[in-house]
Amino acid sequence: MNSDLAVIATHLIGALVAGGVIGLERSFHGRPAGFRTHALVCLASSLLMLVTLFQSKWFIGAPLDTVRTDPTRMAQGIMTGIGFLGAGVIFKEGLSVRGLTTAASIWITAAIGILIGIGFYAPAIIATALTLGTLSVFRWIEARLPAQFYAHHSLRFMREQTLSEDQVRILLNQQGFTIANVSYRITDDGLFFEYHMVIRTTDARNTARLANTLRQMSAVQGFQISPTGD
Repeated sequence: MNSDLAVIATHLIGALVAGGVIGLERSFHGRPAGFRTHALVCLASSLLMLVTLFQSKWFIGAPLDTVRTDPTRMAQGIMTGIGFLGAGVIFKEGLSVRGLTTAASIWITAAIGILIGIGFYAPAIIATALTLGTLSVFRWIEARLPAQFYAHHSLRFMREQTLSEDQVRILLNQQGFTIANVSYRITDDGLFFEYHMVIRTTDARNTARLANTLRQMSAVQGFQISPTGD
């Protein structure tokens, strides 16, 4: 009995530590699903897998050869349930979607909890290290890779003072942007004309320069620049 308690405690504490370590990285970067969430996800996954590890405790007095259970069904159920939690941390800001990396980290944390729950410590430790490496080291690598930065951009003019589309394109090109697509709208009973577009650049610093340029243009009645991101 004492040996069973020691095994259970080892599995659960190991899961709590692994989930907590991954969650610390998410909390450090200000994500809503952080230290406590990841720790609980990993702990719950390990706890549920312990149910399958100790199947002999379910059927006291019944011969084991008369009972057939599939332990993989529990793992399948855990991963299905984690899908709902992962979806909860993905949210939309305008046309931008954020939280995908946190959702993926919750998913891998549940998988690590399953490994610890059945006692596969070596692959669980390796998976934890690789997960931390992906969330931290890969962030550093990704920040230094050449990439295009996208933003949702809107411009508002008085209807009689509207810049033509060609003039807008020239303005954006001078600031280091190109237009991916553009749409048009007249608002406020025809008083204002608006451009809505997706713009891209290879230097994120161009965003601040564009905002400063637009701020100084008297013809511009309003503008918005919303960078996309994870």
